[in-house]
Amino acid sequence: MPKANLLVIRGVEQGKRFELDGSEVSVGRGVRNQIRVLDTEISRQHAVLSYSDGAFVLTDRNSSNGTFLNGLSIASHRLTTGDQIQIGRTTLLFTEESEPKPISVDIVPSHHDQDASQIVGKVGHDEGRRLLERSAREPSDASRANRSIASLRLLYRISEEVVSSSLSIEQLLQRILDTTLEAVGADRGCVLVTDPQTGELEPKAVAYRHSGQRLDRMPVSSSIVDYVLKKGQGVRTSDARADSRFASGISIVREGIREAMCVPMPGRYELMGVLYVDTTTPPDLLAEPNSVATKLTDDELSLLAAIGRQAALAVEDHRYQAAFVKAERLAAVGQTIAILSHHIKNILQGVRGGSYLIDNGLRDDDIEMIEQGWSVVDRNQNRIFDLVNDLLTLSKERQPKLEPGSVNELVREVFDLMRGRSEELQIELRLALVDDLPTAMFDQEGIHRALLNVVVNALDALNGQEKGIVELRTGQSADGVEVWIEVADNGPGIPEDQLDAMFNFFESTKGSAGTGIGLAVSQKILREHGGEIDVESQPNRGSRFRLIWPANEDGARRSLPMSG
Repeated sequence: MPKANLLVIRGVEQGKRFELDGSEVSVGRGVRNQIRVLDTEISRQHAVLSYSDGAFVLTDRNSSNGTFLNGLSIASHRLTTGDQIQIGRTTLLFTEESEPKPISVDIVPSHHDQDASQIVGKVGHDEGRRLLERSAREPSDASRANRSIASLRLLYRISEEVVSSSLSIEQLLQRILDTTLEAVGADRGCVLVTDPQTGELEPKAVAYRHSGQRLDRMPVSSSIVDYVLKKGQGVRTSDARADSRFASGISIVREGIREAMCVPMPGRYELMGVLYVDTTTPPDLLAEPNSVATKLTDDELSLLAAIGRQAALAVEDHRYQAAFVKAERLAAVGQTIAILSHHIKNILQGVRGGSYLIDNGLRDDDIEMIEQGWSVVDRNQNRIFDLVNDLLTLSKERQPKLEPGSVNELVREVFDLMRGRSEELQIELRLALVDDLPTAMFDQEGIHRALLNVVVNALDALNGQEKGIVELRTGQSADGVEVWIEVADNGPGIPEDQLDAMFNFFESTKGSAGTGIGLAVSQKILREHGGEIDVESQPNRGSRFRLIWPANEDGARRSLPMSG
């Protein structure tokens, strides 16, 4: 089954990822799209992604602002890894997940003195830099000028690949190798990278210029690789068949290798591996030593050294990035575990306290104490249930189940549910509903949870305050496109420097009393509906949270002034 993904690299939902499995999916702003992007410049039904003839295909659906692929407007186009799709103000990066192909490279044992004697050209590890300096100077003739320009173009193409964030290191090295073979005129090539744990060379990419040359394994002379690793120099071998120094039994002749070049891959601080290419002799020409002209020259060796440096930097940067991501992931996991452990511990302490009251009540036959203990246990059961539900909501993308319903009725349900809690905290809970509010489309369970989290947050903010008031209001936009629910309180308000972070995961203004999950969950649910939570708050003047979403799935989110 084909697999790919789209990553939002620019836009309001930067960092969001969509997985593709080959099924046809629609892309747009509307709620019914499998890939839904909350960008007001995207059409409701903007484009469609399908899989045909072994490739993912992107097709525009007569969108208002068009669909662009790598900067060009398209009607329909096949996608390849690294393509950037621009719709509206949003850019998505396409990456196809392919099954890893087995790479087989044999480092063929050989007598070091015999094989090493064939070396006819060498370059130092800094030859890549020297090549660029020579290319920048005025060449001595037109031929050399053309070669210099071609080399610079090649290095530019490879540099573009190296800075691409869409490719795995294996894919990147494969592209570099494919490009290299065409540039230097070699028949085969491989990239051998040193494993940071074992120090052993591992093949990361193998390429053949012609499909008929593909073998079950690719032989590489061990003496050449060893020389490059030990000396830190790139080498070019002679035509082994025409060199009288070599007997027919030498490995490089026996394996059909005619000429070879191998260069180190020097990173900033260590040698990352080697880049190897060679030319081969067709079987029918093995008996004719002078039948094929020499292909590889010192110019190609210098160019290969420059490419080896670029490949090394790519491997090194990939390892640094992987280490950084791993460290960030471990830090995030540790923080999550620590915070959740703290909240679960508090909840369990509440359960234990309630159980203690129940136990004493049973022993003393005290019904009032038993009821009091059960009330504590029940309240903490609800807390752990809400915590788990919030975590599940945050952990995955979900398609809201849109059904026609009454917004006023939903608000009344939350009002009735929280009335007991408000009375316990001595906070007045009020209703201010618009009588003629029309039926709207929304996910009943989702909006209920989003509103409940905001109301709980407001009650907690007023806990301990005299004459605290929380009011639930409903309304709609003047054109009827959107509906809204507002939760207003006369509490302490929210400092301006905390407003931007209040919807972040594990950000809480309530200290140990809050998990920092509720508002993040509510915002996520509203965005799944194509809406938003708008906030107005000032210190000592209370806060107002407005949950706004389109009244029907074709509506567009637009900002509304807060009510007075």
